[in-house]
Parts: sequence; structure tokens; C-alpha cells
Amino acid sequence: MSSIPLAPRDVARRPAAILREEVEDATQAERTRALRALLARSLLTPDGASKAAFALARRHAPYLREWCAHYAGWTLIVTPEVIRLRKIPSATTDATRPARDPVSGNPLDRRCYVLLCLALAVLERSDRQTTLGRLSEQVIAAATDPAISAAGLRFGFDTQDGRREFVHAVRLLLDLGAIRRVQGDEESYVRERSDVLYNVVRPVLAQLLAARRNPSLVPAGSFEEQLAALISEPRPETADARNRQIRLKLTRRLLDDPVLYYDELDAEERAYFDRQRGHLLPELAQVTRLQPELRAEGIALADLDGDATDLGLPEEGTEGHLTLLLTTHLADRLRSNPNATLSHAEIVRFAAMCITQHKHHWRKDVTLPSAERRYADLALERLVSLGLIARGSDGAVRPLPAIGRFALGAPALGELHDG
Repeated sequence: MSSIPLAPRDVARRPAAILREEVEDATQAERTRALRALLARSLLTPDGASKAAFALARRHAPYLREWCAHYAGWTLIVTPEVIRLRKIPSATTDATRPARDPVSGNPLDRRCYVLLCLALAVLERSDRQTTLGRLSEQVIAAATDPAISAAGLRFGFDTQDGRREFVHAVRLLLDLGAIRRVQGDEESYVRERSDVLYNVVRPVLAQLLAARRNPSLVPAGSFEEQLAALISEPRPETADARNRQIRLKLTRRLLDDPVLYYDELDAEERAYFDRQRGHLLPELAQVTRLQPELRAEGIALADLDGDATDLGLPEEGTEGHLTLLLTTHLADRLRSNPNATLSHAEIVRFAAMCITQHKHHWRKDVTLPSAERRYADLALERLVSLGLIARGSDGAVRPLPAIGRFALGAPALGELHDG
């Protein structure tokens, strides 16, 4: 079988076309990696763990800035010292994903949040360098504000527990890049009051606040009203503007939240989503490499690679194994009864049963008094954050439809052992 030879100019053109296509593919792959890094961590600095992502995001800043503004209405700030994606949440009532201590992974409580805000206020007025001891003294002085006392909050760093509480907030500042450790370590400060020297990174401090309005200009009102005012947007006056507002809200939820349940949308939002789903989801999936999963009750953009998510379902270790066992148990209950609800006591009893069965492969502290309650609460906290369960005011647990996608395989003993 004979073939028709290519003309000389076609031979020259073909390699150029292939090369151009390869360059375009490589460029888009870099843009996708940068965007996924920003979705997982909205503040990047040119050092530490985010160094590579920072370089990619800065290289493709114009594209990323335009994409985030068009699809989610988010602002991307790019400077030589910091890259900040200023997200606007779809709602201010979600309290299921708190800031966490980067070392222990434990969520910050109300007291730690206050210490964090006080430390930020002190750092804003500090010199280029400070020490942990000086920072703690200034925070204690700031905590004498009558408003803080009126809220029933008292702080002291004379004990190890008090100093450790403060260190949780400081570790978050270190993780964010607002301060950089020069000498010393925080654990020595907790145990022996040894000091730690830090550089204060003002460019990062200046970009930490992500709000559409200055908090000092928000009028007095309830806490919920003040939060809503921080991210309030102009009311749309045309049908096109209203549709754009709905699209931005839906995109924010799909990119930020684990699951979007249809019953959480009003009639107008649901109608818009039904009309535009065929266009919106492929566009988001193509660039983010998140996989759409459509079910009768809702939709999720699943992160199959796991690097665009700040919180996932753990699969290893004591907490991970227990969480998967509980997830499977709740999914089975939901399949047998769509209206299934379990009391907190039932969950604790299930955790105790799991501990009895697997304690030889789990951490030794699972046999301590009340360990079953502590581990059960840790698992429930994660499942709420992932949109897999809902908890009532009485602590009762209601499995949500998305929990049905998880199943537990037979793990190897090496995967279960956690010390």
C-alpha cells in the first residue's frame, strides 16, 4: 500500500504544531497545579512548604487572577513576598472547619482565637524582630481591655498550660508565615520559659485579613450580622447581575465545600443550577482537575489526588481507622433507614466496641478512661466538617447522603498500627 509523501513545508510545520501543543499542555498543567495549591491554602509565601506553589502562582498570576475573579469573584493579591487569594465564603454560618494547630492538628478554641487576634494586634505595632516572651507580655497587657474581661476571658502565662495555650496561636502565625523563627523553639518556652526570637513579616501580616469591609466600619449588631456585613456584596439590580451573583455563590460552594446538597439551595438557585450545570461543571473540572460526582441529593467536586484539599477523610492511624469504621457504620445505617438518627451515646458505645476489637494495633492511649468519648468526638468533628453527617443541638447524629460513597476495605495491619 503506497502512501502520499508530505510536502516539504508540511514536514516543517508538523513538528512546530506538536511543540506548540506540548507547550500549551505544560502551561495549563502548571496553571492547574497553582490553582489547586491556592484552593488548598489561600496564602502562599516564597519559602517553606509553599515555595514551589508560590513560584508557579506568581508565574501564572494574570491567568489565575482573571480565572478566580470570573468564576468565583475572588481577588488574587500577588507581591514578591506573599500571594493571597481573598476568598468570599458562600455563607458565614459554617463553624465546622476551624483553624487548627499545625503541629497537633487540634482545632483552636475560642480562647485561642482571642489570643491569635491579640497577637496580631501586637505584631502590627512591633519592631522587625520580637521574642516570644516580649510578645506574651504585650498580649497579656492587651488582654486587660474591658471588653475582653466583660466576655469572661482571663489569660495568664505563669503555668505550662497557659503558655501552651498561647503557643497554639503562635504556631498558626508561624505556619501562615506572619513570623519566622530565628532562634529557639516553642516547646522550650512552654517547659522552661526559654525565649524564642522571631522576624516579623509585615507583608504577610498586611494580607491576612480577607474581608470586603474594614471590621472597624461595620455597624454594631449581633455577631451573625457583623460577620455577614464583612462579606456583603452590592444587591444586584438586573436579571443578569442576579444570575452572575448566583453563579458566583454556586462556584464558591463547589470549590470550597465538600458537598453541595440541593435542599440547601433556594428555588431560584436550584433552577439556575439545573440550567447551567452542563456548562459550569465541565469548565470547573477542566481547570481544577476536580472530578464532579452527581447524585440525586446533590453534587461534589471530588479531589481524587488529595492535594487541593485542606481536610480529608484519614485512612491511617488510630483516629483514621476509627473514623473509617464509624463512617461505614453510619453509611450502613443510612442505607437501611433513610431517616436514621443515632444518639451521641450510641456513637460512644460503637467507639468503645472498636477499641476493644482493635486496641492491640492502635495507640496505647485508647485504653485510658474516657478515651472512647474523646476519639468518637474527634471522628464526629471530621465527619461534620466533610458534610457527611449533621449534628443536632442534643448531639444526635444524622448521616447525610454523601456518606454513602465511603466504604472500608480490609486494611493491612501495618496501616493500622499507630504506636
